[in-house]
Amino acid sequence: MLPVLRPKGGKEELDALKEVIESGWWGKGPKVAQFEKEFAKMVGAKYAIAVTSNSHGQDLVMKALEIEDGDVINPTISFMATAMIPLWQKNITTNVVDVDPITMCIDPEDVRKSLTPKTKAVIAVNQAGVPAPIDEIRKFFDGLIIEDCAHSCYTPGAGMKGDVAIWSFQAVKTMPCGDGGMITLNDEKLYNKLKEMTWFGVSSTFSRVSKNKKDDISGKPGYTWDYEVDKIGYKCYMIDISATICLEQMKKLPKNLKWRRYIQERYNNALGSLIQIPPYSDTVQYYCAKVSADHRDALIDYLADKKIHTSVHFKPLHKYKIIKEHMTHKDKEFPIADKEWLKLVSLPVHASMTEEDIDYVIYWVKKYFEER
Repeated sequence: MLPVLRPKGGKEELDALKEVIESGWWGKGPKVAQFEKEFAKMVGAKYAIAVTSNSHGQDLVMKALEIEDGDVINPTISFMATAMIPLWQKNITTNVVDVDPITMCIDPEDVRKSLTPKTKAVIAVNQAGVPAPIDEIRKFFDGLIIEDCAHSCYTPGAGMKGDVAIWSFQAVKTMPCGDGGMITLNDEKLYNKLKEMTWFGVSSTFSRVSKNKKDDISGKPGYTWDYEVDKIGYKCYMIDISATICLEQMKKLPKNLKWRRYIQERYNNALGSLIQIPPYSDTVQYYCAKVSADHRDALIDYLADKKIHTSVHFKPLHKYKIIKEHMTHKDKEFPIADKEWLKLVSLPVHASMTEEDIDYVIYWVKKYFEER
């Protein structure tokens, strides 16, 4: 089966992991610190905090800023986490809104209509790597905007529009390490608060060792064992094993993204007369084509028979009972999402694909329409 998404690693990751394993430092240590520094530089942020996932990153930000007793706006075309993470907060409802019919990103006009006096934040997802219209939302909303960059690592300029950006290194993302995330921001006060919240309010072991205090007798680097805890914290810091894979993937990112964009171009040129091609994406996290709703499921089944795995990104969040029960506006209608999601079909796109794989997908998509 040709998978719709897949990570690609190699000798470089294996060699780097061997070095970390033999070093004896497997937890949060020098590799995490290095990754945070290099990632912040790549995206143009002052600060970066590596965490266990994008989801934990968003949750941590909301808890740090005491998002409670209100609602959080988020788009209905997104992964379940987008609507569910707000529900982890105290007395928060999930204020799900409609999307743009072309980009499938959050619709600013529906954000404006859905605002309540108790709206605490907006989560703007860069859907499939396409930038969300944050500038438009800023014109009427001056509250917290979380830019969800799970799909946009690395789209130039991503992470620079919101108050804080959250990234993903989950197994099938453009820079995968199995799972992991990053919070990037320019607010020093929030950065310091978040940093300690990643481990129960305790400063990390590595940070206390790396202060390089000297033992009065031996003159060797010491270890500051004592610490204070003055806030509620959690446990969601990245470890060196994950950071090491990310650092190697980061080196390969430009080449991998170039290949993903090449696949995008091949699909566009070969299939543009048969499918509605998606908006251009720098990351091509997903190739979210559209076909007639009458053809979508039949095409998925047809390609599956040819051992081509496809997917749908995403079923609207308001269609899940658990989300519907916790929505701010329970009777809200979603005319765009309800129509457009029935057309969505994601074709395979990942760095492991060969030229022959691309040809194979194109051949059988064409064959499907020839036979209809």
